[in-house]
Amino acid sequence: MRVFVIDDSPSVVATLRRAVEAIKGSEVVSFLHPNEALARLEDKTPDLILVDYMMPGMNGVEVITHLRKNKLTAHVPAIMITSRKEADIKLAAMKAGATEFLNKPIDETELTIRVRNILSIGEERLALATKAAALQRDFDAAMKRVERHEEEIIWRLSKAIACRHGETADHLDRVAIVARMIAEEVGLDAGQCRMIFLASALHDVGKIGLPDAILSKPGPLSAEERQQMQRHTDFGADILSDSPSELIQVARKIAESHHERWDGGGYPKGLSGTSIPIEARIVAIADVFDALCSKRAYKAAWPIADAFREIVNSSGTHFDPACVAAFCRCWMDIKALFEFRQDDNATATVPDLQLSRGSA
Repeated sequence: MRVFVIDDSPSVVATLRRAVEAIKGSEVVSFLHPNEALARLEDKTPDLILVDYMMPGMNGVEVITHLRKNKLTAHVPAIMITSRKEADIKLAAMKAGATEFLNKPIDETELTIRVRNILSIGEERLALATKAAALQRDFDAAMKRVERHEEEIIWRLSKAIACRHGETADHLDRVAIVARMIAEEVGLDAGQCRMIFLASALHDVGKIGLPDAILSKPGPLSAEERQQMQRHTDFGADILSDSPSELIQVARKIAESHHERWDGGGYPKGLSGTSIPIEARIVAIADVFDALCSKRAYKAAWPIADAFREIVNSSGTHFDPACVAAFCRCWMDIKALFEFRQDDNATATVPDLQLSRGSA
């Protein structure tokens, strides 16, 4: 444990050094001038400071004041040594942050005991801090493992759901990637972007509650069937409700609200504007765009340029204008992603689609 001794008297410094060095495991660094001690704080942080009150240029109270202003020594214990008896000096030292006082002439036995006690407390504090740091590392590593398992379960579950209603796992991948691009461009923080990227995979989890006849119907849905299809948002919200997981909470918002419209014409609650969760507003664009560009049992794939125009033209009606603007700013990256797999889909002239059908 390193102890700084600051006193302008060489004989006093010798006495203090002798008393402190009698304590096993201690290292003494002594200074005759306060400014020299303050200059050494950056490269030699002490565990305890012994400082005289009366010194030329700077007194002990001023030294302690400087120590408390330095983040490296703000909590380092400081013993002020003085032959002065005035109460106002002790009061000033206490206000400055002095830990203890020692009166001159110095009793070496008393000094050794006080220093040993303070250093013992410091050692215990350091041991606790080291243990706490190790526990924090273990906790962080455990949380990383939990996050990885959580991610894997979500992706496997979502791909199983996609297989059931005739979509491919690639659809989920593209929706997640585009949603993350939009989220980043909108200015959400890294944690939110990660949540949206992962949670978007469960946006249609509620379709597990729909009849196969509706999910696999090759032609247009009737009005009654469309009503049944729309219930997948409620099913999804129920499946994902009441979870302590922040990721599942975000997934619930998306599953429930990704078919809401900016103008209030969506479902299931007819929310509008910013009352729709931002996560759902972002995924809505990614989901509709991928659905338009994808071949389905009931439609051919749209050309990428036509799908892009549909998203832009729906700004302020179907979609949040700010999210559409973010979609446009990262369009070149999105376009490259979809051009990579465009050859797998047959193109068609843009039909009058019901965007409440399927994933759109």
